[in-house]
Amino acid sequence: MHYDQSWMGYGLVGGLEAGGISAVVALLVYFIVYAFGRKQGWSPLRMIAIAFLVSLLLTASGDMWDLIYFNYAPMNSLQYLKARLAQVHDPDNIGQRVFWEMIGALVGAGLGWIFRGGDWRGALRGD
Repeated sequence: MHYDQSWMGYGLVGGLEAGGISAVVALLVYFIVYAFGRKQGWSPLRMIAIAFLVSLLLTASGDMWDLIYFNYAPMNSLQYLKARLAQVHDPDNIGQRVFWEMIGALVGAGLGWIFRGGDWRGALRGD
């Protein structure tokens, strides 16, 4: 789903802003999933994965769709391509923006797990 990106920067700055939005959304989604998942007996990894995927659906799906569309859809008309590119914010760096949205969603879901009392020291030790 596309959200208003007109205020965002271009290049790396825009990618980091999009990643920050994804991180915040993933953090909030993790808290919602945690409230539901602990009653169901879900593992922490399942809750992180669900928060990650739902936040990608909410924040990055529009950019991912544009990235796939521009790479694989047949563009038979130059005018159609120009019109389609005019609808996208920063089409030159769309791949970088998708990358940072994915990183942000992963970081946000992981921070949600840590804030809810996740045993991150044990996870780093391999316990």
